[in-house]
Amino acid sequence: MSSRKAYVLIQAETGKAGTVAKELRSKPGVNASDLVVGPHDVIAVLQGPDADAIAKIVVNEIQSVKGVHRTITYMVISAD
Repeated sequence: MSSRKAYVLIQAETGKAGTVAKELRSKPGVNASDLVVGPHDVIAVLQGPDADAIAKIVVNEIQSVKGVHRTITYMVISAD
């Protein structure tokens, strides 16, 4: 069974990035969640069976976390 991978760039509310990153690590479908420097505060790596599953993780698991202000999702594609 193939799976999909995505990167989610997250802007957090001021002072909440560390808490957001830590909470995301315990969410289903989130393989990694790291603090970064730049226009975004956290980057999460997601894995799911298909694009719909990735979308549900973003909406239900990430955007519902207190302190998440905005998300941008980049779905990994095959270059073959």
